[in-house]
Amino acid sequence: MNFVEELTWRGMLAQIMPGTEELLQKEMVTAYLGIDPTADSLHIGHLCGIMMLRHLQRCGHKPIILVGGATGMIGDPSGKSQERNLLDTETLYHNQECIKQQVAKFLDFDESLPNAAEMANNYDWMKDFTFLDFAREVGKHITVNYMMAKDSVQKRLNGEARDGLSFTEFTYQLLQGYDFLHLYKTKNCKLQLGGNDQWGNITTGTELIRRTLGIENTAYALTCPLITKADGKKFGKTESGNVWLDPKRTTPYKFYQFWLNVSDDDAERYIKIFTSLTREEIEALVAEHQTDPGRRILQKRLGEEVTVMVHGKEQYDLAIEASNLLFGKSTKENLLKLDEETLLSVFDGVPTFEVSKDDINGKAVDLLAEKTACFPSKSEYRKLVKGGGVSINKEKVTDAELNLTADDLLDGKYLLIQRGKKNYFLIIAK
Repeated sequence: MNFVEELTWRGMLAQIMPGTEELLQKEMVTAYLGIDPTADSLHIGHLCGIMMLRHLQRCGHKPIILVGGATGMIGDPSGKSQERNLLDTETLYHNQECIKQQVAKFLDFDESLPNAAEMANNYDWMKDFTFLDFAREVGKHITVNYMMAKDSVQKRLNGEARDGLSFTEFTYQLLQGYDFLHLYKTKNCKLQLGGNDQWGNITTGTELIRRTLGIENTAYALTCPLITKADGKKFGKTESGNVWLDPKRTTPYKFYQFWLNVSDDDAERYIKIFTSLTREEIEALVAEHQTDPGRRILQKRLGEEVTVMVHGKEQYDLAIEASNLLFGKSTKENLLKLDEETLLSVFDGVPTFEVSKDDINGKAVDLLAEKTACFPSKSEYRKLVKGGGVSINKEKVTDAELNLTADDLLDGKYLLIQRGKKNYFLIIAK
């Protein structure tokens, strides 16, 4: 497969340095992409870059994922309007380990492969590099004029940031450039990948390699576009914040729901970027989707592919079961499979009532019509029970005088009440 052609049809190519495609066709190329370990999980904003590395490896080339332990201590001014909080060493190494586990789901690290993926941390080669040595060995090769001309620096200097640009952040492009130089020398890494906001930093690296090692040493750059939604808003953000790959931060159910709820236009773009489906498979899915958009064929397949890749088939199946609790037929057995976090995710936003555990022991009608407001009155409750319109924990109530006990609680603390087809209530017993 031709890596550049693969990225092009997928809509994943923004800028490419002349000669890059020829190099990729000539030999197995080692390429790297950097991620700052500012959290102990990646979010879906990182996925385009990770998928670039995945496609690179599938095309026979060697990917390196560079965790910026050193640069993460500083913060990159690109696309930022203020300086980033600096992290300590212990936090950075913890974050690195968490990120490596996530990336291993996308890349093959099997050392027996000639193009096995590798992970590196620039803190390993920067931690003993003194300021004086850095100024002498790196700083002398790149002029201030060259650094000042970068868009990321200009934007910060021209008033987009209230506090201007610190010297710490100004040096970021030199540090990133040195990473490229180090990997070029030690790993024969000739290509750097990144988001399009990184173009300035990446080209500083190619320039540093040329000026340090001589003009016969050529390095290359390739970037992907910054992913946005069809309305131009930032991709990957919800009202509650980022959509994370860590299931503790974003449950697999909510993760799946994010992809399921994207617009048709976005689904058609995202399925190319965030899956490994072939061009023919995607074209067939798009054609099928267009015959009946209401079935959301594209969104469902997109959600399946990405959720399985990130969380595995079992968690994807549970996410589907969780979705069916609200939108399809499901049973108490389906409900009992959900962990507490998923249960709360599914019913996030439904009316919730808190009661004591003592309130659970007794008649359901008293709990639902007096101690909570699930039903406006006892007569309304009894009427709906008679018509088959009341369920507790997905089991239809047939006896209007039903008694409840603490044994009926899910996870020892929840009751799920359904009134009619669409009205849900969550009772929390404390």
